[in-house]
Amino acid sequence: MRVLLSTYGSRGDVEPLVGLAVALRGLGAEVRVCAPPDEEFAELLAGVGVPLVPVGRSARALTAAAPPSAANLPQRAAELIAGQFEAVTAAAEGCDALVATGVMPAAAGARSVAEKLGIRSVSVTFQQLTLPSPHHPPLAYPGRPFPPEVTDNRVLWDLDAQSIDALFGEALNTNRASVGLPPVDNVRDYVIGDQPWLATDPILDPWQETPDLDVVQTGAWILPDERPLPAELVAFLDAGAPPVYVGFGSMPMHTSTDVAQVAIEAIRAQGRRALIRRGWADLALIDNRDDCFVVGEINQQALFGRVAAVVHHGGAGTTTTASRAGAPQVVIPQATDQPYWAGRVTDLGIGAAHAGPTPTFESLSAALSTALAPETRARATAVAGEIRSDGATVAAKLLLDEISREKPPVSA
Repeated sequence: MRVLLSTYGSRGDVEPLVGLAVALRGLGAEVRVCAPPDEEFAELLAGVGVPLVPVGRSARALTAAAPPSAANLPQRAAELIAGQFEAVTAAAEGCDALVATGVMPAAAGARSVAEKLGIRSVSVTFQQLTLPSPHHPPLAYPGRPFPPEVTDNRVLWDLDAQSIDALFGEALNTNRASVGLPPVDNVRDYVIGDQPWLATDPILDPWQETPDLDVVQTGAWILPDERPLPAELVAFLDAGAPPVYVGFGSMPMHTSTDVAQVAIEAIRAQGRRALIRRGWADLALIDNRDDCFVVGEINQQALFGRVAAVVHHGGAGTTTTASRAGAPQVVIPQATDQPYWAGRVTDLGIGAAHAGPTPTFESLSAALSTALAPETRARATAVAGEIRSDGATVAAKLLLDEISREKPPVSA
């Protein structure tokens, strides 16, 4: 069997697909991945021997450019959709199924390609906030806030569908017409489909059933990381008490505040050492004192079990990894679903949610006091034992079983 996994987005959109690719290949499937051409994504896939089909521009370059707005979103969407039609059409030839995720316009393009080729496609999300539900409101798109007087979630989801059509509908339907497909009159519902998959842990992200949507929650798609920690980092970890880790992953941190300086000073005030990850924010050390260490790309699964706390942006992947490791967390949400994950960390009692995207010495110190409390560590340890690690295998078996049922029997 051949499966194409398609996405466009940050590391948090790509790495789960690598986990699924490894699980699929372990069950005998042939897999390839369509993703942005960023070097770190190429290295991630090369490390597990899965082919990368590059699509579109560098996700890091796009993220570092002007923030998305109502003015530039339609143009960006048109570019992403056209790139999907070009790259995914070629990559999906001969495939039995396509898994589509990432930003909405890219997923719309990928599912359209699958429709054109007549192959099965599955829509996947790595957080539930894009799935219509009466139990939570949708995320507003930049420049298109919801009316403050509207509080009914069902009405808000209707407005959400209208926003998505206004932003992405023309570009999608233009590309669909170019390959002979009929127009789509509700882009969001077309992308989500009748039975979307939710690739998150049910403890961290509990889905409440709704009669309008048949959601399949598989568990988070985790790529086991067997890389050893660098010797210099191990020496730093062994030289003293566990440090506090600070990293914001694929977030560029558009702020005038020196986040690294604020973080290091607040951590030192707690009597702790600091471990800084550069990431897309290019965080750096502020002096030459030996109580701080800086790292680049690193095995977080191995590292988070050795730190006192994890200060991060609240991406689904980092939240899951820290939770699995039993590390208390301070979440400083920057955008999209990250405030949701910050809230979940607080609700579970495994850390603190920072109010707003820009920390100060005072605000981060208060959050660190909560995260570093013994009761928070105890709760984080307890929750870690409840987090599942088999989501990618569950999803791989489900997908291959569905393909097998749909394939006609081979005649003798």
